Amino acid sequence: MNANLLPIGRILLSIIFIVSGFGKLAGAAGFSGYLASLGFPAPLVMAYLVGLFELLGGVALVVGFQTRIVAIAFALFCVATGLLAHMGDATALMKNIAMAGGFLVLAASGPGAFAVDKPARESRYA
Repeated sequence: MNANLLPIGRILLSIIFIVSGFGKLAGAAGFSGYLASLGFPAPLVMAYLVGLFELLGGVALVVGFQTRIVAIAFALFCVATGLLAHMGDATALMKNIAMAGGFLVLAASGPGAFAVDKPARESRYA
């Protein structure tokens, strides 16, 4: 696989999480209302945790920090949110499942070129 394409894939996969994570943090009250309607406990705390997870995880993917771990976490997150929040919307559910597949491919292939932990990875195997 071309290692130069992987950073582009990381950026494309992360955009939705950076934007929605920021939106969830900026509008935590509204998002917590949605979480409360789904029956989540402590919806305001959960809103901030989900927003931080999405924003920081998205940034980590863009810069290539702990890419495999973040990709696995996002794959699990996509499946969980698809099943918990998008079961009534087939298109949103399929989007989440497709993104989970993309994250699993990213976890298997690694960050590619231009990753902040690339020097650490290379020194381990040199």
